[in-house]
Parts: sequence; structure tokens; C-alpha cells
Amino acid sequence: MKRRLFLAAAMVMPLALSLSGAAQAADNLSVLLPPWGTLPKDMTDKFAAERGVALDAQTLGWDDILTKIVTSSVAGTAPADATELDWSWIGRFGAAKWYVPLEDKIDPKIIADIPTASIFQYDGHLIGVTYSNDFRVLIYNKAHLAKANVAAAPKTPDELIATAKAVKAAKIAEFPIGLPLSATEGTSTAWYLLTKVFGGDLFDKDFKPLFIDPNSPGYKALNFEITALKDGLIDPAATGLKDVDVQELFKAGKITFDVAGWAGNMALYSDASKSQVANDVAAALMPSTIGKARTLGLPEAVGIPVKAANPKAAAAFIAWLLKPENEIVLYDQLGDMPARLSVLKQLNDSGKLKDGNVLLAQAALVEPLFTQGAPSWYPDFSTAVATIINQAAKDQISVDKAVTAIAKAAADAQAN
Repeated sequence: MKRRLFLAAAMVMPLALSLSGAAQAADNLSVLLPPWGTLPKDMTDKFAAERGVALDAQTLGWDDILTKIVTSSVAGTAPADATELDWSWIGRFGAAKWYVPLEDKIDPKIIADIPTASIFQYDGHLIGVTYSNDFRVLIYNKAHLAKANVAAAPKTPDELIATAKAVKAAKIAEFPIGLPLSATEGTSTAWYLLTKVFGGDLFDKDFKPLFIDPNSPGYKALNFEITALKDGLIDPAATGLKDVDVQELFKAGKITFDVAGWAGNMALYSDASKSQVANDVAAALMPSTIGKARTLGLPEAVGIPVKAANPKAAAAFIAWLLKPENEIVLYDQLGDMPARLSVLKQLNDSGKLKDGNVLLAQAALVEPLFTQGAPSWYPDFSTAVATIINQAAKDQISVDKAVTAIAKAAADAQAN
């Protein structure tokens, strides 16, 4: 069964919803989000008290949510009243019309305060609202660098390798570089990010591959990963690790670099109750071969399926989620970078945004993976990418064969 996925998402606006009365009339609201979007109990209790709606918060992994949404939507049912909607699902979910257009329920001032709002538009409709302004930044353990007599964070891929080798030689961390290499989405997005680090893009404007030539940034990015693995700078166990596993290793002080670090994780890494490296974590602009610290924007949203049993309560929930005070709680407790620019600046001005000046500087350089918008074939392509990179990491295929296979996967995904 072909997956006809993605994106739709809800919107937000504490001011523009005249839905609170309708929402209060409902008894129950089901919400399906990944671990990094799952609300703490005090927040679900707060929502229930304010809206008169019991919140049934369900948690699944990102890949499992995707499967559930597709399976339910094909069957003509709703996976929940409000669900996770990733940036990469916009093409398929929008084309399938599985989610409710929400532009008529959103205050334009709120939309204008969310820089990534346009990413969740399909065919002129706003079908998603960002709750996590995910972009990537280099996160590192500054104590490890100091012990290895390295004065500053690396600014180029070569410097990153040199620093990792110094840390390893000093026996500070056996495997200093943290990157996922399992057959999961986090592996794909890490390679996309490194392609930008090496100064390039995956495709041209016509979606033709730009990563096959050994001199291309995409080829160099994959070779960087495989070489670092073979040189003992990345743990061989990374072939079975997801991005969230890499994050746990960083919090435990076992790796020096979270290379594809989620910007919002600076809040978690610097929280002594959740991290063993709270006093040692630091952020730096992404390394670059071209002098510009390019990075990926991979925001996540909440949406309302067209078959939702309680759409009005779902819309009220989305509006409530985007209140400044709630965005700050999500950042403090879950590491979800606020979607609203005003809230991000508020956090930095108050001193609550760890290495805030670096994060704001990197945020200004955020780019989408596809300037044309995520194509409908992206999920099939990205699944293939993760599988192929995993094979290369296991030394089952060479980098040459891997990029050729990825190019074929892109052609097959587009044809289908």
C-alpha cells in the first residue's frame, strides 16, 4: 500500500479562536505527538482546567506516528483529534487532503510571528502550525575540548575531525562524534545537513541529484560520515542508534559533539536534573567549507485530521499551545524551540536561552531542505536514504555505490 502522506497541521492563535466555548462543551480530546512534543502532566491538567476538556495525550515515536496516520487515513478514520505533522509530510498529506485547512481560524498577527508558517502551506492553505522550531546547530562539550587543549569550537569539517582526534587521543571520549547511522529518519536528515555544511544541496531546481560526483558536497558529506566511522571517531554501535539515542549519549558525557544537534536541546542539555553535562554544554555555528554556517530548518507542527471527532477542541488546543507562557514551558521542560519569534527573543532577553546569541545567529541562517517545498515523494526517498546509509555504515556497500543507489531511489520515488 503506497503511503499517501503528509502534512497538515493545525494552527494557532490564542486570540483568534472563538472556539473556547465549543471546546469546553466537549468531554475529551485525543492528541498524538512524539516524545519531544508530549506535554507534562501539569500542562495537560492545566489545559483541562482552562478548557473543560480532558486531554488524552498519546505518545509514539516519529516513524510510528507516520505509520498510524497513513493507516488510519487510508481507512477513513482519524488517528487522533490532533496529531504531529512534520515539515516533510506537507506534499503528500496536502495532496491527499487528510487534514483541515485552518487559515480562517488563525490571527494573522500570530502567523506573522511564526517564521516557519509558510512551510506548512499547501495549495494556498495553511494546514499546519509549528510547535517546535527545530533547526540544527553544533552542540559540543566544552570541558572535553579544554581537556584536549583545543581553544575553540571547530569552524570547518576538517577542524571537527582534528578536534575529535585530539579528544580521542587524550582518552576523554572514545567516540567523540555523535551521529545516528541506523535506518531511520535522523540518519537521513544528518546527511542532508552535512551536505549543506560542505557547501551544497541535494538537488537542483528540477530535483535532479547533485550528490553523485566525488567532488560534490553531498558525496563529501557521506564520505565524511563513513570515514569518521572507520577512523573510530563514531561509535560502531551508531548503526543501530537513532538521533534520540545520540542525545542520551551526549547528556551522559560519552560523546563530545552532537553534530546534528537540535537547537532546542540546549535547554535539556543544560538542565542538571536531566543532564550530566549541564555545566559543560555549549553551542556553536555549524561548521562550513564556504564561510557561511548553513543549517536546516526541520520544524514540526500540529494538525487536525478531517475525520477528527472533536475538531473544535483540537483547534482550541492548538491555540492554547502557542500561548507565550506555554511555549516557554515546552522549551524549559521538553527542549522544543519556540515557534514564535517574539517568544524566542523574550527567552534570550531574560537569559533563559542557553547560548542564545549563537542560536539566534544560526536561526537567521536556517534554510529549508527543498526551496520548492517538500515534494510528495520525499518520505519514500528519505526512507531509502536512511537504509542505504545504514548499509554503507555497515560496510555492505561503498560510498560510490551508496550515492548511486540514493540517486536511483530518488528517481524511483519521483516516478511513483
